[in-house]
Amino acid sequence: MADFTYLLRPKTFDAMVGQEHLSAPDAPLRILCEKAELGHSFFYGPPGSGKTTIARIIADVMQLPFYEFNATSLKIEQLRKIFEQYKNTLQRPLIFIDEVHRLAKNQQEVLLPVMENNSVLAIGASTENPYFSLTAAMRSRSLLFELKSISVQDLKQLLALTCKEFSLDVDDDAKEYLIYGSGGDARAMLKLLEFASSISSHINLKTLKQLRPTALNDGSSEATVHYDLASAMIKSVRGSDADAALYYLARLIEGGEPPEFIARRLVILASEDIGNANPQALTLATSCMTAVSKIGYPEARIILSQTIIYLSGSPKSNSAYMAINEAQNAIKNGEILEIPKTIQQWNKNYKYPHDYGGWVEQKYLDKPLKFVHLKDIGYEGKMKKWLEALGEKKV
Repeated sequence: MADFTYLLRPKTFDAMVGQEHLSAPDAPLRILCEKAELGHSFFYGPPGSGKTTIARIIADVMQLPFYEFNATSLKIEQLRKIFEQYKNTLQRPLIFIDEVHRLAKNQQEVLLPVMENNSVLAIGASTENPYFSLTAAMRSRSLLFELKSISVQDLKQLLALTCKEFSLDVDDDAKEYLIYGSGGDARAMLKLLEFASSISSHINLKTLKQLRPTALNDGSSEATVHYDLASAMIKSVRGSDADAALYYLARLIEGGEPPEFIARRLVILASEDIGNANPQALTLATSCMTAVSKIGYPEARIILSQTIIYLSGSPKSNSAYMAINEAQNAIKNGEILEIPKTIQQWNKNYKYPHDYGGWVEQKYLDKPLKFVHLKDIGYEGKMKKWLEALGEKKV
């Protein structure tokens, strides 16, 4: 069986499908690479978006020996052996580490000296933002590049190239399922096509669904319908119409939508649209997300149904959503204040509220700012009254 992913992996930036912000002639990453001036870098983005491919292209363009590892199985001795091999040479190797967010602290410490003296070029890849897991020393020596899910248009182009290269005949509805059901993951699309082609060079929807019965994540066999259904479900919950929300939930379930995708949207809604009007909503939605990930269909539909009914019947407030938007806009607009000395770390003049019955008047900002506007809805109304009773002005 031909390995489509390996055989179709692009060897140059120009041959890449997608990630134009990194591969285009005027992209900073490509310019630095072609000038052989690219520094240590970390790529993060969804699966199948091209992280490993870009690392390999960088090695080819900069003419560096390429060593590929996965952080989950990487041994320190493997790294030291490579470092020793190139110690007294004029050439430096490219060390590529996938799942880089899983690097242990001692593994990072081994990399630091060679990163500092540039005797190797370190490149990491992750589906998560690695800056949350890497040490400050690693971060300060590196560049960070984000990759996006492969667009529908780019997946169409890649599918057309694959069909031509391997003489495949794919039905139109099968093409739609391959493209929209892969959730922006090029590797997932190619793998499904690869296995289907081993059965027959004429590929139909029935075969694809027998190999992969449902969409991988945010995708669907009909993208516009998928997003419209998800939007309609959320808006129905927001509008407190449980029956309408359940109808759209049923449509999503019958369309093969993974329960995890639905649950994630409900968690966001619980905070964005209900918030402190009913704080328990976020707890229930989060429990729903955990439960459906462990249980799956068909029973997960009951958990989703319970959650949607509860969220629909909860009082609604978007004050938390609006508040963080206002606060972030203030920062972006240059509202950077000094932290009052009394609340800086280890300051002896800090007034511990619990020593004063739970609240004491104290300066927390250098100047008054107001982002939070609580509403008289549900539990949030109680919070508002409690803060007002304390004489707190920044509610």
